[in-house]
Amino acid sequence: MAQLQAGDRAPSFTLTDQHGGKVRLADFRGRPLVVFFYPKADTPGCTTQACALRDERDELARLGAAVVGISPDPPATQERFDAKHGLGYPLLADEDHRVAERWGAWGERSLYGRRFMGIIRSAFVVGPDGRIAAAFYKVSPKDTVPKVRGALAALAGR
Repeated sequence: MAQLQAGDRAPSFTLTDQHGGKVRLADFRGRPLVVFFYPKADTPGCTTQACALRDERDELARLGAAVVGISPDPPATQERFDAKHGLGYPLLADEDHRVAERWGAWGERSLYGRRFMGIIRSAFVVGPDGRIAAAFYKVSPKDTVPKVRGALAALAGR
């Protein structure tokens, strides 16, 4: 799948969140949005990434941004992940990975020499106009916040 670049229109989505509600990309139009794709809820790297975004919620909000996380986990798993770590933002279930494919966040991975298809840990900043302001593929959990914070500051002209 082709990777998204700055200036591309963010692919639309409508997915179920951890509480059973529908969340659409269009719900965030007019404000910046951080979208991050993670392989599996409540695993060490995904927890590090999700909690880092939780911990920076005030700073990201100061920059005008909302946050959503997307993984192939079902809503019930997403809800347990949110409750356990008090994440407080939408965790969206992309069980058939169609959204991840459209965002270029689904592809071949390797773990302990085994190759398989799965989520490529990625983070995006979507501008208020619905266009990609920044795309970070194969982003490390610890680098997610500094990268998106920098992109949001640039978007805000700071």
